[in-house]
Amino acid sequence: MKGSLLSAGVVEPYAEALMSVAQEHSLTERFGEDVAGLLSILQESSELQQLLGSPVVKAEDKKAVLQQISTSLGGDQLHPYMLNFLNVLVDRRRILFVEPILLKYQVLLRKLKHTVLAEVTSAVSLTDAQNQSVKEKVKEITGASQVELDTKIDPELIGGVIIKVDSQVIDSSLRGQLRRIGLRLNAT
Repeated sequence: MKGSLLSAGVVEPYAEALMSVAQEHSLTERFGEDVAGLLSILQESSELQQLLGSPVVKAEDKKAVLQQISTSLGGDQLHPYMLNFLNVLVDRRRILFVEPILLKYQVLLRKLKHTVLAEVTSAVSLTDAQNQSVKEKVKEITGASQVELDTKIDPELIGGVIIKVDSQVIDSSLRGQLRRIGLRLNAT
């Protein structure tokens, strides 16, 4: 509990500060792209996470790695304000919270754009038409103007999809239907 309170006490203010800078300079979308790229890199590299979180690695070395990441993105290198923000996290020894801070920024950006995140789990990859259909259904249910999909594959579903938006779950999977039939049969 104490760790989560500390984390929340660090994550929220830094994410809100990043959003404030983004809004002040009309860079919310650009920062959103940078954040998505950084999260992708972080989630693919546990070594990078360990390096950034290590108290043994010097701040200058962490900053050098962040600079390399920025330049390795090619033409899409990080905005200088974003790189500066990451360097501030290093200086203040908060870089180990970078992933939750970036995730919180995405939440703030979705809220600003009236966008909801729908977690979609299916047995197989959905086609573009199916993804669009899911987005329309979520818009209808939530009243949101935009929908982002976070798709996952779970072959155990057999067929259909499970859509989760905030605390609301729509289970139209074959596994869910079989479970509901079983519950009704047991109730009689």
